[in-house]
Amino acid sequence: MTTDFIHGRPMKQIVVFSLPIMLSSLLQYTYNMVDNIIVGRYVSTNALAAVGNIAPISSFAIGAAFGLTAGFTIPVAQCFGAGDQEETNRQAGNGIGLSLITGVLFSALALLVLHPMLGWIHTPKEIYDLSVQYAAIMYLGVPAQLLYNVFTGIARSVGDSKKPLLFLLISVAVNLVLDLLFVAHFGWGVAGAAWATLISQIVAAVSAGIYVFRGIPVLQLKARMLVPTAKRTRRQLALGIPVSLQFTITSIGSMILQSAVNGFGANVVAAFTAAGRAESITNIPMSNLAVAASTFVAQNYGAGQYRRILTTVRKVFVVDLGLSVLCSLVLFFGGEQIVGLFMTDYNSQIVYAAKEYLFAISLCYSLVSVLFVLRNTLQGLGCTYANAVAGAGELIGRITVSYLFTPLFGFKAVCFAGPVAWLLADLPLIVLYWRKAKQMRKLSNQ
Repeated sequence: MTTDFIHGRPMKQIVVFSLPIMLSSLLQYTYNMVDNIIVGRYVSTNALAAVGNIAPISSFAIGAAFGLTAGFTIPVAQCFGAGDQEETNRQAGNGIGLSLITGVLFSALALLVLHPMLGWIHTPKEIYDLSVQYAAIMYLGVPAQLLYNVFTGIARSVGDSKKPLLFLLISVAVNLVLDLLFVAHFGWGVAGAAWATLISQIVAAVSAGIYVFRGIPVLQLKARMLVPTAKRTRRQLALGIPVSLQFTITSIGSMILQSAVNGFGANVVAAFTAAGRAESITNIPMSNLAVAASTFVAQNYGAGQYRRILTTVRKVFVVDLGLSVLCSLVLFFGGEQIVGLFMTDYNSQIVYAAKEYLFAISLCYSLVSVLFVLRNTLQGLGCTYANAVAGAGELIGRITVSYLFTPLFGFKAVCFAGPVAWLLADLPLIVLYWRKAKQMRKLSNQ
């Protein structure tokens, strides 16, 4: 079932559309949570630290590819909103073909940069080999991850956010069963967790692919459409490359910050990993309401409904800021309990470091709410260069904290790296959206 965002009550449509996306994101994080909980409880704290240690490297190598696929699906939503069914199909097919090529290339890239990156972020010796084991297997699944992302992106572009949730639910169930089998029963350690995730990602990609090709009436994809054409590839890359740069730039900042965290030892790395997972969980409502708004914006922009966009984005801001307050309260009062899910052998140093991090984040969550709404709105408008600009702001923030303030204030500085990065990303986005809104107001009055 698809959703036409051009007619009807905007906020009701966005909220209803966002609920399956939120559940999908929760399940997506469950992938990582299951790995972290089972590894932390059935293997060791060092194993948990190793899994968390490769996260910024994965974001650097794989996140860049994810950014590209996000750009590939923007024209699908815009063409669907404009009522051009033939071009909707061709843009979707072109995006799938490009995603397959991108997946293979970035899988090879991730494997090539693994050892240099682990050295660059000063990975502690006691978790180095475990980090390599986990990452080397995970990176084999990059093509499956990208295909799943583009398939679900296409489905959401035409207004279907429910079916991707079902496929992901099946995949998470497979991941949980295999994690327990490979790690808890067979004792394969971090390698077992990686294999479980890889297999479950393939299941998700295959399921979503079958649905996109066979189950969406408005899409009539044919094999020849999967061969990228020069014109469509230029358009999709023009939209995807800035988003990819945002992922890459942000990931570089995260790696620099991870390097600073690694200097505090394995216990603090484990605390940083567990607290980061808690932060990611509470991000879900804010980020995914903004993602749903992006599809709304893209369809209405394609249809020329500029006034409808401006009015609705203001309402999304209010709702998202309200969610940021609720999420802050969850982190402030329940952060320690969430962190406790990830390990059994944690000590007072781990607990203190995790609580310190979550306290700092909870004070500044409204900043990330603004970031989510503006970034996704501008992306829906086709202004994906805004992602790169915001990413540069985040990079400057994390570099500043890592090199200037961490030597002076220790782990306390690390705790405020995120808020500083969000603030420096928000400032240019506010200016860019103000300019774009001014243009749309003029167009709506013509």
